[in-house]
Amino acid sequence: MTAASVSNAPAASPDAPAALAEVRDLVDAPMRAAVGRLAPSVRQVAAYHFGWVDADGLPRAANSGKAVRPALAVLAAQSVGSPAEVGIPGALAVELVHNFSLLHDDVMDRDEERRHRPTAWTVFGSSAAILAGDALLALAFEVLLDVDDAAGRAAQANLATATQELIIGQVEDLDFERRLDVGVDECLRMAGGKTAALMACAASIGAQLAAAPVEVVAALQAYGHELGLAFQLVDDLLGIWGATKTTGKPVGADLRARKKSLPVVAAMASGTSAGAELRTLYESGELHTEAADAIVSHAAHLVEAAGGRAWVSDEAERRLNAALAALDAGGLRPGPRDALADVARFVTARDR
Repeated sequence: MTAASVSNAPAASPDAPAALAEVRDLVDAPMRAAVGRLAPSVRQVAAYHFGWVDADGLPRAANSGKAVRPALAVLAAQSVGSPAEVGIPGALAVELVHNFSLLHDDVMDRDEERRHRPTAWTVFGSSAAILAGDALLALAFEVLLDVDDAAGRAAQANLATATQELIIGQVEDLDFERRLDVGVDECLRMAGGKTAALMACAASIGAQLAAAPVEVVAALQAYGHELGLAFQLVDDLLGIWGATKTTGKPVGADLRARKKSLPVVAAMASGTSAGAELRTLYESGELHTEAADAIVSHAAHLVEAAGGRAWVSDEAERRLNAALAALDAGGLRPGPRDALADVARFVTARDR
């Protein structure tokens, strides 16, 4: 991505790889069965959050997202020569941890909509949503306990480390809200925990369950880490310039929330007059949820004028290329390896 390419109209995203739909269908029944283990009070909140039922508990046509992390886990198992079923416990575990984090994030950020539906906390209350998230986290490790061998224990350790890094990343993200001196490197480190850690786990846990060699698992972890960073970089672009139909949020939502996202941090650290003006605007308090569209639009202009948009776009491309290079170093089976590459290109080419 060049600076010129991101300043023009957004490029159309590629069609979703077939692997995403295939894995979503493959893990649907096991995921429902796993969530069915939960106590009824938290099971209802979780089922609503996953999109399986409405607020009254009645079944509905689910919209459970793209299943990117489960797809990585299943494809990782296949990439080392194992059947897809070997990766399913890992796929369930990483998706359960991901949704634990979403339930908690929605409460902390007071987000009222996810996937074009009211968030769980707005329907059932903050306490119920938090407890449902806690239940999903415990369930993630319970699912891996069903794999009672050395490979299962390695997968549990991988997930535990990734979850700790995710939580630390979230803590750092919250800390950034009260600071204006956030640097690019520490913002990337935060993204490495909040987003990339679980993506790296997802990309390697299926290979661990298949008892793949350590060096192959490491290559898949590197792929997932770099992909996670590229994913977050693109997500930060969408948080400012993404269309509402893509993000489910108003254009400029991250600016209204005064988030220290990567485009903003890069702009403020640019040493430009536009970056300095952006910092002053953040300090002034003029940006807020109900801020006039003109103020939000001006802030977006300042981010772009200071080079924040171009830097993030270029960095996303660099991280994507690093992810693809890690796949090439893994000695993986061609079919699943190509599918992993297709998933990486797809999730980093969302409309922006």
